[in-house]
Amino acid sequence: MATTLTSAAPTGASFLLNETDPSSIFTPEDFSEEQQQIAATAAEFAANEVMPAAPEIEAKNFDVTRALLKKAGDLGLMAVDIPEAYGGLAMDKVTSAIVADRMSMLASFSVAFSAHTGIGTLPIVWYGTEAQKQKYLPKLATGEWLAAYALSEASSGSDAMNIRTRAVKDGDNYVLNGEKMWITNAGFADLFTVFAKIVDPAGPDLSKAKMSAFLIERNTPGLTIGAEEHKLGIRGSSTCPLILNDCRIPAENLLGEAGKGHHIAFNILNIGRFKLGAACIGGSRTSLANTIQYACDRKAFGKSISEFGLIQQKIADAATRIYIAESMAYRTIGAIDAALVGAEDAREIQKRIEEYAIECSILKVWGSEMLDAVVDHTVQIYAGYGYVEEYPAERAYRDSRINRIFEGTNEINRLIIAGFVMKRAMTGQLPLLLAIKSLTDELLAPPSFSSSDNSDDPLAREAAMLINAKKLFLFASGAASQKYMAALADQQEIMAALADMVMEIYALDSALARARKQASSGSAKAELAQAMTRLYASNAFSIIENSARQVIASVAEGDMLRTQLAIVRRLAKYEPGNAIRFSRDVARAAIDQRHYPM
Repeated sequence: MATTLTSAAPTGASFLLNETDPSSIFTPEDFSEEQQQIAATAAEFAANEVMPAAPEIEAKNFDVTRALLKKAGDLGLMAVDIPEAYGGLAMDKVTSAIVADRMSMLASFSVAFSAHTGIGTLPIVWYGTEAQKQKYLPKLATGEWLAAYALSEASSGSDAMNIRTRAVKDGDNYVLNGEKMWITNAGFADLFTVFAKIVDPAGPDLSKAKMSAFLIERNTPGLTIGAEEHKLGIRGSSTCPLILNDCRIPAENLLGEAGKGHHIAFNILNIGRFKLGAACIGGSRTSLANTIQYACDRKAFGKSISEFGLIQQKIADAATRIYIAESMAYRTIGAIDAALVGAEDAREIQKRIEEYAIECSILKVWGSEMLDAVVDHTVQIYAGYGYVEEYPAERAYRDSRINRIFEGTNEINRLIIAGFVMKRAMTGQLPLLLAIKSLTDELLAPPSFSSSDNSDDPLAREAAMLINAKKLFLFASGAASQKYMAALADQQEIMAALADMVMEIYALDSALARARKQASSGSAKAELAQAMTRLYASNAFSIIENSARQVIASVAEGDMLRTQLAIVRRLAKYEPGNAIRFSRDVARAAIDQRHYPM
């Protein structure tokens, strides 16, 4: 098993209140030799095997996709999360994320791979009986069998608990009826994890039934795979409905406990979210490399367009966003690995991963929106060629869009982020209320004119911005909580604004800690890391300030509004850095290397 840092795992969302020790976080610079080798293996497979087959994959030649997945299985890339007892490698979550990251050069294949190794396989790893594990996991580890996950329905995408598919117990069998929608890998999967509500045949009242999960093999009578969906993006992935018409399966195909399928659904999604965040990083790197190569080759007004400041600005923004996303993703997954030390029981593993549900949702939302920004820059730099199918910009742009819908829409995940933070505050798991009170006392005290500027610290400005960013969140969340109390969860616009503040605080906190860690280790790229952190800080702080203003304006009026906005202005003061210089430094590093420079 590859190793990660051994420091104690932080509690979820503690970054909102605590100062981060750079030495305690896991970063890409901490990859072990084994992890680096696995990263290289996955990247080489994607570049040398998957990319040359892109035309066949995009044309939905699933024989090619299956063959490539089998090759990935032969290399061990499908077995990372499967226990050794069932033919797997039982590696850590950082390694699992590295594979998802490096395999993401072609989104259609990445989606098929991730659906199989993540939401397709992990339900059996965590919830399967010994007999189910023995029967299915060895085949799934090698790619002999491929898996799919069937939760969504036409009327219950984000509202997963509202599924209509029903199961009736009939002796030693269950009989399932219903229809599932948008099932990834459905066109070629051999095994499906299907969610349904067990009902009493005498009175099938779905409103009182609880969700359960079932394992259904492809050739089961009563299971029909519908026609392929024709999609905007990820066209080479398989997406079909499942139709269950008196589909009869043995009772031993119940996965986990009857009536507790929601635990399976929601715990698996936490893994899906951090893996999706990692995959977005890989896709962004590929897009950036294509962008830089094109910008270097394209001539206008007598020189390469890579020499133009506005082109460099886009390249620098893309590279910086990738750096921020990496910093958050591997920090989070490293913390999860640290939390999993000593956890053997599947239920305990899930509980410890759930501790980071907020961070997992952040990775999903921020990563998917980061990828959208990067591919948008790609299309713009390619200009007219960006709209032509022969060039990679067009496909990347289309493929990116689904990520804001996958694994719970970004709107749902924003509500999860803010909702979980407030829930932890109410239960005392996160001492947010005490921090809000301390901030209130500080704001009522006379202003201090002492300077805490540390001229020896190149990131002192950003560190001060981070402190005030956290105070802005405390102030805004305190004001919102005071007005709406327990009904705050119903104010979705306010919850989304608070979530944006939480995400940008995590982004800045993670980048700052990573850049400082690189500096303390004497990294040759420490100055580049500082430039990226300084470049992004102003952007993050602007989002945080605007979100705070939005929240305050929605909860106060008149003199109270003016007073509270004055506090926001006081906390939001900062001296801007030279963003143009930082941008040029980052762009030049990326252009010189012809790819993401870290």
